Amino acid sequence: MQINLVGKVALVTGAGSGIGRAIAVELGRNGAVVVVNYRSNEAGARETLNLVEQAGGRGWLCAADVSKADQVQAMVQAVGEKAERLDILVNNAGGLVKRCKVAEMSEELWDAVMDINLRSTFLCCQAALPLMSGRGWGRIINMSTLAAHDGGGAGAAAYAASKAAVLAFSKGLAKEVAGQGITVNCLAPGLINTAFHDVHTAPPARENMIKNTPLAREGQPFDVAGSVLFLVSELADFITGETININGGQRMC
Repeated sequence: MQINLVGKVALVTGAGSGIGRAIAVELGRNGAVVVVNYRSNEAGARETLNLVEQAGGRGWLCAADVSKADQVQAMVQAVGEKAERLDILVNNAGGLVKRCKVAEMSEELWDAVMDINLRSTFLCCQAALPLMSGRGWGRIINMSTLAAHDGGGAGAAAYAASKAAVLAFSKGLAKEVAGQGITVNCLAPGLINTAFHDVHTAPPARENMIKNTPLAREGQPFDVAGSVLFLVSELADFITGETININGGQRMC
């Protein structure tokens, strides 16, 4: 179905490829003005913006390392100056960094994983709220993962912990901002066909995950984007503090 987002401004972090790109394109296709955030992949972000425009949408690029408070503030300030509003925030940026056992993990690696997943979500939400407040409507969608429920695969304990913290943070924030008409929800994808798994998941492990998935396939980025469209639509007006698990039945809650 068509979701009418005309007049809405959306910021999607980490939108240079994969899930973030699919989300940006679908938001643009349905009428939102899309701010395409990226840290270093400018070429990928430009391709995302081109796809948004080909889908009939419009938007612009915004470079920022969303784990850095000053860069997040500058990014959101730029959105405010250019659009004078922010209606939808999708905190998609994140990563595993690298697989490492807890016994062998440095504090620096632990901090890097927390920064890219949890700190970035906190900073972007905090910076965005003043632009959302006072309008009676806002949508924040934070990205978690299947690993937040089951601890993840080998060497992914820090990643799983950071994404589990995103779940709890989202519930707490949902309570804080509900009175302003702002909803906060999470997505928890399982095996999605993106570069993340090309880098971090060995082919045999990936094949085994598919075998253990009732729908017997990997998810695609648009499978996640569809849940974003639902959560920003009027169909989800009475949903907040929840997590949608997108894993083909690999884990059923």
